[in-house]
Amino acid sequence: MIKNKWKKLGVVVCATLALTAVGCDSDNGESAATNGNGEKTLAQKLDYKITGIDAGAGVVQAAEKAVKDYGLDFKVQTSSGAAMTQALGDAIENKEPIIITAWTPHWKFAKYDLKYLKDPKNSFGGEEKIHTIARLKLKEDMPNAYKILDQFHWTAEDMESVMLKVNEGANVEEVAAQWIKDNQDKVKEWTKGAEKVNGEKIKLAYVAWDSEIASTNVIGKVLKDMGYDVTLTQVEAGPMWAAIASGDADAIVAAWLPGTHEKYMADYKDQVEDLGPNLEGAKIGLAVPSYVEIDSIEDLAK
Repeated sequence: MIKNKWKKLGVVVCATLALTAVGCDSDNGESAATNGNGEKTLAQKLDYKITGIDAGAGVVQAAEKAVKDYGLDFKVQTSSGAAMTQALGDAIENKEPIIITAWTPHWKFAKYDLKYLKDPKNSFGGEEKIHTIARLKLKEDMPNAYKILDQFHWTAEDMESVMLKVNEGANVEEVAAQWIKDNQDKVKEWTKGAEKVNGEKIKLAYVAWDSEIASTNVIGKVLKDMGYDVTLTQVEAGPMWAAIASGDADAIVAAWLPGTHEKYMADYKDQVEDLGPNLEGAKIGLAVPSYVEIDSIEDLAK
C-alpha cells in the first residue's frame, strides 16, 4: 500500500512539474513574441508592412533603401496612390497603426494629422523641389509657351488647396479654373511677356500623383486660356521622362529633384532642358498618424 501511495505521489509531482515546464515555455514564447508585456509590438501590429504606392515611384525605392539602412524586417507593399490613401483613411477611422510612403505637398497632410518619421540615416535625402522640364528646342518652337512654363511657380499651400478640393469630389478642371480665377495676381506673373496664340498644339505629360494632377491641370488651363490646344497625358514616371527626351511630349511640371527622379535626370539630362523649380519645400519619407507613438524610423526596429 505504501509503495502504491508513493507511486501515485510521484505521478502527481511529475505531472505538476511537466505542466510548470510547459507553462514556462509558453510564457517565454509569448514574451519573445510580444516584447515581454503580453502585447504585440508595433511591428507586429503593422504586420511588418509599409504601405506604399506604385513600384516605380522614387519614394518607394527610398523606402526600400530605408528598410535596408535601418535593418528592418519590413516589406514595402506597393499599390497605387489611391489605394494607399484609402488604407490610410481606413486605419485612421479605426485608430489603427499604419505606416505609409509619404510626400509633401499632398492633401493627406491637410486632411489628417500626420507626422513624418525622423530619418537620421538620411535614406530619403533632404528637401526636394519640383522642376519644370521641357523638350529640347521648345523655346525656339513655342517661345510663348516656353516663357509661361519657365515663369510658372507656386507654393505647397497653393497646390494642396487644389488637391484637397479634388479629393473631396470636385472636378479637377473646374477646381483649376476656379483657382486661376482666384489667383490672378500669380497667373499674371506666369504669363507676363507672353503673347496669346491661336490654337498651337502643346502636350504636357504627368504622373498620377495628386500633386502632379493638380499642377498639370492648373498650368494646362493657363496655357489653354492663352490660346493653346492643350493635351494632358497621364503616364508612369519612366515613360513621362522618355516622352520629353524623345519629343513626344513638350513639357512636364512634375520632376521631383534631386532625389525622387534622380535616375531619370541622370539618364536624360542631355536630352531635356531643366527650367528650374516650380515649387520648393517638397519632401518624401515615411509618415504615420500622430497617435502612433513613434518618432523615428529607428523605432520600427524595436
